[in-house]
Amino acid sequence: MMEFQAAAWRCDCESRILMICPFPGMDPYIERPAIWADFHDCLIVAIRTAIQPMLRPKYAALVQDRLYVVQSQRPIRPDVALVETTAPQRGATSAVAQLELDQPVVYELSYEEIREPYIQIIEPAGGNRLVTAIEVLSPDNKVPGAGRKQYLKKRKESRSARANLVEIDLLRSGKPTVRIGAAELAALQPWRYLAAVTRWPNREEVYSVTLQNRLPRLAVPLTADDQDIRLDLQAVFTRCWQEGPYPELLRYEGPPPGEMTSDELAWCDERLRLAGFRLAATGARE
Repeated sequence: MMEFQAAAWRCDCESRILMICPFPGMDPYIERPAIWADFHDCLIVAIRTAIQPMLRPKYAALVQDRLYVVQSQRPIRPDVALVETTAPQRGATSAVAQLELDQPVVYELSYEEIREPYIQIIEPAGGNRLVTAIEVLSPDNKVPGAGRKQYLKKRKESRSARANLVEIDLLRSGKPTVRIGAAELAALQPWRYLAAVTRWPNREEVYSVTLQNRLPRLAVPLTADDQDIRLDLQAVFTRCWQEGPYPELLRYEGPPPGEMTSDELAWCDERLRLAGFRLAATGARE
């Protein structure tokens, strides 16, 4: 077994071995659907933990849930054509076949409740007035359907409440939710991840991040009377990655999910080999 490079491991104050993320910014393997939901919830809690000390004593950060229901279906009976059920009688010169009614395809409907946590910064002395919402986008927020509709509805409600909004998009697939136009978004290329801070009423600050760079330090707005607080997204991400089960779950077999350029794939492979997660020849995990 090949030894991990020293940079891939470190010990914390309790002498517990922690693995270091092989990527300097976002880990694209966490975008796998089987892992993302758990990481999303972990990141939300970690962001709240990071910003709460900076909010005291005037503000408080609450983790809230946005709930919506999606309907799915599966066929439980195949298509059936017309079926002849009565054979002609012997000796009869003619007979009319008796046919059953056309048979439909029968579906079993199921309803699934989707929960999406997000953060609200409120002002308790102001009647728990919403000051700023912080969203970490989910895959359903970026594709047409109930998830995106509910997300955009909630975003509109935040604006109606004269609240600021922080949107963190760590998913390469799907349609971005930033409000700037397509031409402005294209001018930010090359980017793989986005974060947007919308200051009420009409100012949007967009942070674009490539795969190879660290995640940004965001200026999170409060009321006009107070200074912004700083959210170091990379530090929060790193803490989640190290303290969660992700090093054991990811394994780094094969390419990351989603589309990548050949240069990006080569860069990922190089990072994983340097960190000791892959052999140089086969790409296998040690």
